Amino acid sequence: MQRDDAFLRAWRDTAEAFAGAEADEVSRPAQRYRTLWISDLHLGTPGCQAKALLDFLKHTECETLFLVGDIIDGWQLRRHWYWPQPHNDVIQKLLRKARKGTRVIFIPGNHDEFARKYLHHNFGGIDVAEEWIHETADGRKLWVMHGDLFDGVIQCAKWLAYVGDSLYEFTLKLNRHLNSLRARLGLPYWSLSKYLKLKVKRAVSYVGDFEGAVAREARKRGVQGVVCGHIHHAELRDIDGILYANDGDWVESLTALAEHADGSLEILHWGEHMPVTARAGRAAPRQVTAHA
Repeated sequence: MQRDDAFLRAWRDTAEAFAGAEADEVSRPAQRYRTLWISDLHLGTPGCQAKALLDFLKHTECETLFLVGDIIDGWQLRRHWYWPQPHNDVIQKLLRKARKGTRVIFIPGNHDEFARKYLHHNFGGIDVAEEWIHETADGRKLWVMHGDLFDGVIQCAKWLAYVGDSLYEFTLKLNRHLNSLRARLGLPYWSLSKYLKLKVKRAVSYVGDFEGAVAREARKRGVQGVVCGHIHHAELRDIDGILYANDGDWVESLTALAEHADGSLEILHWGEHMPVTARAGRAAPRQVTAHA
């Protein structure tokens, strides 16, 4: 029996078992938006910041919630099964939102590409789609997709992507040892992977090339903007007249893209919205690769 199918049955069973159950919510009021986009949760890996994600899901409300790929990390689950209770709680919370009236649209990425076999299906009230055209309240059309189709490593040399994933895991182990030492010295958490991504010239060049390619394709499609994930780098900017929006990730940056009632867009840095006690208690991020 293939693990992909087993997971989908587990998803369905969770939805049935969870129907009618309500979890206690804290008194902090929810922030309301027209639309929210999140991606690159990487559920099923130690890097997923599930507790922070649950805090986000509990304290935001929206009409439409887009799950823009890499929600479940099938690549790592195939190598090592890891599914703690907070990850299950995230799935349950998403199912509850769908059941209570939020339209939830799941656009699979490369790490959860197994779900692309189920396009146009509905699981527990969550629609699975290859891509989407979203119209904002002020009339702009935004093309929503994960982004891995614009990654040459994924498309042309998947074996290299898997190698990169293994090397990245080694970097993360080194990062955890480094931050254990920093903690003993009373120093704050420092992300080696994020530093490398922003400082290494080839990584910076990759991000720029990716953003430019996505914006060019959006222009060809006749839309005003594009929303994606994949590279774990939250961004909201104009690229030659095309609005480029990347909602970031829930491994390093804890970010989401939000549309307000008037159609304006904003990147939410959820670490800034969480209570000080929750931020202090959050474990240092243990990351996964952005696109490998």
